Amino acid sequence: MSRDLAVVILAGGEGTRIGGGKPLRLLGGKRLIDGALRQARGWSNDVAIAVRDEAQLGEVDAELIVDEPGIGGPLAGLAAGLRFAERSGSPMLLSIPADAPFLPGDLPQRLRASMKGNACALPSSAGQLHPSCGLWRVSAAIDHLPAYLQTGRRSLTGFAQLIGYVAVDWEAGPPDRFFNINSSADLAEAERHAGR
Repeated sequence: MSRDLAVVILAGGEGTRIGGGKPLRLLGGKRLIDGALRQARGWSNDVAIAVRDEAQLGEVDAELIVDEPGIGGPLAGLAAGLRFAERSGSPMLLSIPADAPFLPGDLPQRLRASMKGNACALPSSAGQLHPSCGLWRVSAAIDHLPAYLQTGRRSLTGFAQLIGYVAVDWEAGPPDRFFNINSSADLAEAERHAGR
């Protein structure tokens, strides 16, 4: 358990491809958001969930923070998470999505070990970058966020490129540790992997 790390769970997406309410969908009889919380609390005591509005999740045993207004997309949740980490005095922030049930247990440790002088570390598997699972240096990210927003871009990858990042490779699986659930078919596939 790291004392200088905060974790933000990005749960503000509308989940339209799965019919809405994605963090509340059940996997193995448990809500996706509860699985994400359980994993996040294994890494840090400072955990928050970034949402579009506080009514989005209903009853949940965690601090809810509202996405930064006027930004949109997962960058809005990251921006709220950076402010949360700053308030909690954590120099590092790990962002994870609410819909990725198979994240590796050593995610923050491996990202941090590879970070060196970079302001961000992002995992990669099967040649694909996973920017919603980033480890961010809080002060550097906060300092650069206004300039990035002025460009009109809202991509997490673009923001990581601006502040300087390193990609950290993971084996592809199965299951891919960064598999995320976007549809009913994805949820059915996750159920198959979770039952193994």
